[in-house]
Formats: sequence, C-alpha cells, structure tokens
Amino acid sequence: MAIDGKTDADIIAVLRDTRTIALVGASQNTTRASYHVLEYLLGRGYDVHPVNPGLAGQQLLGRTVYASLADVPGPIDMVDVFRNAEAAGETIDEALALPHPPKTVWLQLGIVNAEAAARAEARGVAVVMDRCPAIEGPRLGV
Repeated sequence: MAIDGKTDADIIAVLRDTRTIALVGASQNTTRASYHVLEYLLGRGYDVHPVNPGLAGQQLLGRTVYASLADVPGPIDMVDVFRNAEAAGETIDEALALPHPPKTVWLQLGIVNAEAAARAEARGVAVVMDRCPAIEGPRLGV
C-alpha cells in the first residue's frame, strides 16, 4: 500500500470528483515540475488557480496567480502542493482555515507530512502524499 494509504480507486475518485484546484508553489519557470503539472491539469479541463506570493497578480498559462489560498475566488476542491514537507504542513493549515476547506490536499512527489495529513483527515479532508496527478491520471486512465 502507498505511504498515504490511498488505493487506486481512491485516487480515481479524487481525480474524477475534482473540478477546481489551487496549485500552491506554481512557477513560471518552464523547466519546473509545477509548471508542467499546471499545464497538464489545465489541459485536462480542471479550473486551476496558481498560487505563489512572488508572482501574485501576474498571468501564468492564462491564469491569474494568487498570493495565498485565501485569495483564490470561490471554493477549492483540491489543493495541489509543490512545497517542502514542513511548508506543506503550513499550506494544509491554511487550507483548513478556509471558510470552505477543500475536499483533498495533494502533496507532490517526495512530499510527506504525516502530522499535517492527520490534522486534515481529522477534519474530513482527504490527503494524497508523494504522488503526482500528472502521473496518476494517465496511469489510471482518468
């Protein structure tokens, strides 16, 4: 079983039930994984809001970049996190503080924070860790 305890069926459900994504740690650098995942998710029809305080107000792949999760307009189904494990915990706490917390927090490849994941799951927010939706989607045919 995966480190996050999620089965393939769980991942399929997350990817199918998600419509709006906040991608935290978005980069304008076309060699960074976060840029390519943003591009992939947009290409799959998701409504993706890039989040990066250093790029706030700018456009990235035709989308406005926001400084924080709190600045993203409307409810967010999933928060996709491109930050290190410690910072990911802060991002999870920020997501939990939203008026309408997301259904899912997705920590990218190499990012694991069990303590923060437990806080989220205690609040009913699913957490996927050490995975990439741009890898899982094609692998699972979603």
